[in-house]
Amino acid sequence: MRAIFIILTIFGLSKSFAQADSVLLKREQQLSLYLNDLRAAEKDADKSLKNKIFKDYLYETIQLDNAFNYPFASLKSVGTIKSEDNLIRMFNWNVEQDDKSQKYYCYILRVDTKAKNEIKISELVDNSFALAPRPTEILEGKNWYGALYYKIIPIAKGNKQMYTLLGYDANTVSSNIKLIDVLSFTGNTPKLGSPIFKVGKETFNRMFYEHSEKAYMSLKFEAEYNRIIFDHLSPETPSMEGFYCYYVPDFSYDAFKFVKDKWVLQPDVVGINKRTDEKIIVHVQNPKTGKVEEVEYKGKWINPSDPNAVAGGNTHTASLPEDEENVKSTDSTTKTNSNSGTTIKDKKVKKRDSLYSSYIYSDVKKKRKKRN
Repeated sequence: MRAIFIILTIFGLSKSFAQADSVLLKREQQLSLYLNDLRAAEKDADKSLKNKIFKDYLYETIQLDNAFNYPFASLKSVGTIKSEDNLIRMFNWNVEQDDKSQKYYCYILRVDTKAKNEIKISELVDNSFALAPRPTEILEGKNWYGALYYKIIPIAKGNKQMYTLLGYDANTVSSNIKLIDVLSFTGNTPKLGSPIFKVGKETFNRMFYEHSEKAYMSLKFEAEYNRIIFDHLSPETPSMEGFYCYYVPDFSYDAFKFVKDKWVLQPDVVGINKRTDEKIIVHVQNPKTGKVEEVEYKGKWINPSDPNAVAGGNTHTASLPEDEENVKSTDSTTKTNSNSGTTIKDKKVKKRDSLYSSYIYSDVKKKRKKRN
């Protein structure tokens, strides 16, 4: 009898979930139509109207049972990312304006583990027109700078659960921004920013990296190494220092590693490819037959930062053209400055660190486009 009861209970739950998904499927189809209308709109007034229709219907939809786990796969131009602990989900999108500026929108769904896993919904409201170009303070959700998030990283600061966010902002027609921020909650109020980004002796609430619109900046989380690794940016020429629309990756990498409740900057890190199988399959042309054949090689993945690696575990040092000129003009046998005891390499690192601080944290006043 007990077995029959369990089977009936499972059947009832399965039927309930199936019905919930059926409702969500119909609403997803309608949302997709509304989203297509929004993307087809040509004028700001029409975009605003179509976006309100989509936004209101989405809010009604995400309140339904099982909406937290439903994929919403057809909403191609809306981010629907989840945190790795499955406690946070974001619905995040942008609307481009006639002047090419952006307005951003975001709903956050949070599983409240203290309230029987109830789903709490909050909204981030883009208020960028009233904020500094790169706000440094801790902000509430109703006073958001606007961005598109693509990664949510759970972290713990003491006993408080927080989430590191990796995001993107199509800043102006000439520059884009990659950013790192922190999401936390006071009750059901979302807050952005926390003093956990340590750069040298300074601490910051969030990080902004502005670069040329023509360039691509990589910013990603590597769980295997517990770090956020990203392209280091430099001006195309020294005369462009401070003009961030001319900043591009310089083929070196920096990273933030999570150490003792803080993201600590590690400049000039080694970018490491993911591990591969020891058997490597390649396709080569047979010189005798002219046919392309599959050939198997025995290989082994080597960590270049491993001190026992074949290459000797050499550490990576970024080098710019002007650095090479400095080296050429210095006696190769001279390793130390006789006055200060500072090595040539130390001088170059200090010079680059100064540049690094200036382009990230300099409070350059420039008119920022209105963001949504």
